[in-house]
Amino acid sequence: MTKDRTIYSANDLERLLDPRIIAVVGASETPGSFGERTLTNLAGFSGHVYGVNPKYTQLFGRPCVPTLRDLPQSPDCVAVCVARPLVAAALEDAVAVRAGGIIAYASGFAETGIDERTTAQARLAHIAQSGGVRFVGPNTVGMANVASGAAVNFMAGCGEMIKGRNGPIAIVSQSGALGYTLLQSMHRGIGISHFLTAGNSCDVDICDYVNYLAAIPHVRAIICLFEGIKNGERFLSASKNARRSGKALIVYKAGNSRVSSKAAFSHTGSLVGSAAAYSAAIIEAGAVEADSLEATMELASLFAKTRAPMRGRGVGIMATSGGAGVINADKAEAAGLPLPDLAPSTRRVLETIVPDFGSVANPCDTTAEVLKSSSTFAIGLEAFANDPNFSAVVVPLVFAHAASSGARAPTLCDVAARADTVIAAVWMNEWLEGPGSAMLDADPNVAMFRSSQRCFEALRIWHDWHEQAPQATATRSRSSPDAALRAREFLAALPSRGSAMPPIALSEHHSKYLLALYGIATPQEEIVTTAAEAAEAAQRIGFPVVAKIASVEIAHKTDVGGVRLNLRTAADVRSATEDVIASVASRQPGARVDGVSIQAMIPAGVELVLGIQQDEQFGPLIVAGIGGVLVELLCDVATRIAPVSTDGAHAMLNSLRGFPILAGYRGNAGADLDAAIDAICRLSELASDLAGVIEEADLNPLIVGTKGAIAADAVFFFADCTDGV
Repeated sequence: MTKDRTIYSANDLERLLDPRIIAVVGASETPGSFGERTLTNLAGFSGHVYGVNPKYTQLFGRPCVPTLRDLPQSPDCVAVCVARPLVAAALEDAVAVRAGGIIAYASGFAETGIDERTTAQARLAHIAQSGGVRFVGPNTVGMANVASGAAVNFMAGCGEMIKGRNGPIAIVSQSGALGYTLLQSMHRGIGISHFLTAGNSCDVDICDYVNYLAAIPHVRAIICLFEGIKNGERFLSASKNARRSGKALIVYKAGNSRVSSKAAFSHTGSLVGSAAAYSAAIIEAGAVEADSLEATMELASLFAKTRAPMRGRGVGIMATSGGAGVINADKAEAAGLPLPDLAPSTRRVLETIVPDFGSVANPCDTTAEVLKSSSTFAIGLEAFANDPNFSAVVVPLVFAHAASSGARAPTLCDVAARADTVIAAVWMNEWLEGPGSAMLDADPNVAMFRSSQRCFEALRIWHDWHEQAPQATATRSRSSPDAALRAREFLAALPSRGSAMPPIALSEHHSKYLLALYGIATPQEEIVTTAAEAAEAAQRIGFPVVAKIASVEIAHKTDVGGVRLNLRTAADVRSATEDVIASVASRQPGARVDGVSIQAMIPAGVELVLGIQQDEQFGPLIVAGIGGVLVELLCDVATRIAPVSTDGAHAMLNSLRGFPILAGYRGNAGADLDAAIDAICRLSELASDLAGVIEEADLNPLIVGTKGAIAADAVFFFADCTDGV
């Protein structure tokens, strides 16, 4: 099956996706049938096409044979346009004639949820893989290779739409219909190279497609649409290959609102769902995550049409409307992009063309006066494009007619062809395909947007992607080399409750023992059972101390009154110990209590939450965020795949809304950022070493002071500790 095999290489898929000989099983002249539509779409194909149907000897000027076994030559790609019961026989024939691959449209397989249909789909995968034939589908609309005209799909009019419009953007989609919505951007001038859909993905899937496209030289950006994947490792492998090839992979994952079906036992579990896991994987892979379907094509076009930034992050805005300039300036600020002052040379040029009721600034309001001369707009735009302070120039187009947008489009294209800066046009008016829009969409150098917000968000993402090198692989460099062995020995010694039971919660004391094995600091502590013992322990530890209930059945101690802080005398400790025991007995009667933990009071600092969450697709995830009792309410967390490198840990913290608190806010000294990063990396090594054993874990809070970081509390949840330890 797909999830259990290595990813297909470009060579594995070359015959299927760049065919020279195509056979259409179920070819037909019946209008609207899949066989008729496929043959019609292949009218512009540069290679050979054969129909396969015993009813005909010729169809639409193409030869037709009774079966695949009657073909005069082996087909590279076979389109199977027959009903579900006939697909297996067509596949067996394809294996017999050594076809490169087949594309099966038929529905009614595993997507139905019916056991026998799922079994039938698995049989197709087995026949294909054992016979060396790549299989796309079933339940797919097909594919299109625009350069050759190989529109092997049943979408009406596809062959005519793609004719002569080969471009640098490829589309990969699980859903054929959703992918086709983007392919239809070709009607407004967008150049697409490939349209590849996977359907049920019983063999070839989106990971294979991405890996194939990573090796295609003229593809510069890849759009990838999916709801889920079968194997996280294969997704990461393909995505990283695309990144190494210098291609931007734009990922839009649908279905993010669905919460995980897994029970959450910790803060981490309640904060991290499937969407966060996929976001972490996209970051790990060096891909770009789109937050909406509408943003995907604009992002892909920006990456496909531009090179790396040449002049920092500064953006210039040249508008013919003061209001449009202000709106775009607002969006630039929201995206975190600076609007530097005009260079003196730029200012001097603009002062010669902008009237005194305009604005020579950034944003610049040239006013409608630029309409009076065809050269005036060009002079201003050229000056902006040459300004050394700008990596991109945004030009809002506020209304459309031949004398405005239609006249400016050629100038935008002309300047963009020569500029080192990005020229981005924002089509703000509601005549979405007004004069000049098609020219800008089709131009190989102008980045076209239909939203000011999406424009500046895209420019920020573009900067981030080019500035970030591919993710460094985290290596064991902090923890003891025998930490993993000692941790597994410790866990193996714990009593088993059977794999059918809920995950086992380790006590805080045992959880902190694991942290200590990996070099994460914890406070000195002693477990006691009486108030008198508590006072004696506090004397040995040194005041001030903390009293906490010790119970594996109470994950969130503050919820049951199980914590007392800043105890400074023996009397305080005795009283607090009695209060904690009484409070827990009242609020959670029947809970197993091992005693009270007396711990050294940690000096105040910034409270973080660190956590581990096991993901079915991507393995252990590391979570870091602003912690404390309000962690779920604030929900200010970052998630990455373990293990995490130093740069990755720094990026996690830097992405938090609360990062200024760590860095030093309003004159505060700030926290020991290096210590926080070190704790994240060490915990990620623990998570990686114990992958498949840990279910969830919380360090909340990790108190980061001006020097050092200490885990004040911790809890680990494991599956049956006798399995795989």
